[in-house]
Amino acid sequence: MASERGFTLLEVLIAFVIAALALGVMFDAALGGLRATTTASHYQEALSLARSHLAAVGVLGITAREASGDDGRGFHWKVTIKPAGTVAVPRGLDEDPAMPQARLTLYAVSVVETWAADGGERQVQLDSARLGLAAQSGR
Repeated sequence: MASERGFTLLEVLIAFVIAALALGVMFDAALGGLRATTTASHYQEALSLARSHLAAVGVLGITAREASGDDGRGFHWKVTIKPAGTVAVPRGLDEDPAMPQARLTLYAVSVVETWAADGGERQVQLDSARLGLAAQSGR
């Protein structure tokens, strides 16, 4: 039957190559989306951990210091507290002038949360300020 015509082997091979290329592009896009979702999840977790460490600063008083530790699951934290300036608090009208004048210190607080990802290190950094009593000098 000469009127029946099918695909040649070459046409079938070309169709398979085009389909394979299209599937490769689709799989690459899907993997890119999965990687982006994982990265966003890690950033969200690191931000939550950093906020937790920042909230804990000053709960039991604040002093200039540097501390670090491990949060588990590959996350590491570092808190740095440095004095930024000290001021004397003005006395109220009803305060005893013989009492020493209170002094307050503004502390710069930095929390850095790091983790390993994509063959490198990623980090989230939160900066804030806290007010605390100045350290008393030995006068």
